[in-house]
Amino acid sequence: MENVVIFDSPGKGRGLKAAKEFWAGDVIFSEASLAAVVFDSLAERVCHSCFRRQEKLQRCGQCKFAHYCDRTCQRAGWAEHKQECSAIKAYGKVPNENIRLVARILWRLDKDGSTVSDMQLTTLDELEDHITDMQEDELKELKVDIHNFLDFWPRTSKQHTVDDISHIFGVINCNGFSVSDQRGLQAVGVGLFPNLCLVNHDCWPNCTVILNHGNSLIRKLRSLGKIAEGEELTVAYVDYMNLSEERQRLLKTQYFFDCTCEHCKNKIKDDIKLGGREVDGVKPSEEQVKEATDYCYQMLEKMDKARLNGDYHEVVKICRECIEKTEPVLAETHIYLLRMWSTMSEVQAYLQYLNDAAEYARKMVEGYTKLYPPNNATLGMAAMRAGVIHWQAGDIEVAHGMVCKAYAILMVTHGPTHPITKDLEAMRVQTEMELRMFKQNEYVYHSMREAALKNKPMTMLHEPKSVEEGIKNLFHRRK
Repeated sequence: MENVVIFDSPGKGRGLKAAKEFWAGDVIFSEASLAAVVFDSLAERVCHSCFRRQEKLQRCGQCKFAHYCDRTCQRAGWAEHKQECSAIKAYGKVPNENIRLVARILWRLDKDGSTVSDMQLTTLDELEDHITDMQEDELKELKVDIHNFLDFWPRTSKQHTVDDISHIFGVINCNGFSVSDQRGLQAVGVGLFPNLCLVNHDCWPNCTVILNHGNSLIRKLRSLGKIAEGEELTVAYVDYMNLSEERQRLLKTQYFFDCTCEHCKNKIKDDIKLGGREVDGVKPSEEQVKEATDYCYQMLEKMDKARLNGDYHEVVKICRECIEKTEPVLAETHIYLLRMWSTMSEVQAYLQYLNDAAEYARKMVEGYTKLYPPNNATLGMAAMRAGVIHWQAGDIEVAHGMVCKAYAILMVTHGPTHPITKDLEAMRVQTEMELRMFKQNEYVYHSMREAALKNKPMTMLHEPKSVEEGIKNLFHRRK
């Protein structure tokens, strides 16, 4: 770990700073999880060893709970599962994911000691648990988990004090990282990465955390831009799209600290996140903006309900009505309008109204570009989605531009070997070739495209994810 140094960050406690200069896309360090478990809700759809999503998985013949891709994965995961398997059989049921993770952590520490690797910068004892900061309802849940853990924990395993067990629960509650599937598109579990726990938050960070290609249990800390030697390394715990007041609320309730970054102190970009649309130097009144904002918020709640019910035609109706009424008033960076555009692009693409979907996706990316930092993974993924939709809609010029924009961003945030970046590279080459053909002869290009679609009809895009799904941030918080 020669790339980083632990130091006392003013007002934040311990943190990490760069031991040398870094540039955009540099990998500062990689870290394997100390322990990780699959979410309860995905226990039968995700391999408990490699964390890949698979249609058909083989079940553990002993506990009937753990699932694996094949014998190879089962053998690879046996060292971690062996004690868990016996404990589940003896307990007679499967405990929740938090109890399973704490058990795996303690079995690992009992086996390897407090420092499980030469690369480990901190022990779990040194990490904050914030139990004294928890609300009454959280403390009640903690007590229930501890009680159930003590029932689950085998008498043949090393016994630990209630204080030690409570500390581990507190650590994973505020320091657990989501573990994603093989493509990095969906959170499928939670793990503990002690070194990454030392990286403090900033709403405009200089680093990001991404899973390692081919192994969901290894995460990389990557630089988003030039970082000087001695500069603190930071990541964003919450989405910058939120207003500064909302970000501070989330950070206080979820991570128990007050953010004092420049963007929060000075409420940077808050004005344009809830601003009005300026046309020829004329802006709507504050009353008009407030009325449109309130209306948009109410329609978002209706849209979310329809989306959760899978009623996508109703989603389109609600969004269209809202957009027609509020788009003339609200700025293109207004966060509620952006949510409407994002939802419309996704749902319309699924319903195969590709021209409409492409237009909303373009507006969404233009708004995101004015709000997010230039090398932001959310912006990159939005540009990729917009590129794919424009490509399918036949607008090859915009499609190629969006794909190139996404590729440039994800080369920094994800790196060249990540599966998504590789997909983007293939798309970039293909759209570039099609764009050359289009510029040489538009008629020939469209004729060939129509012929190709007749031979191979356009497939429907994946069904839109529910509001709860997707990886908006990498930090796992129990609901």
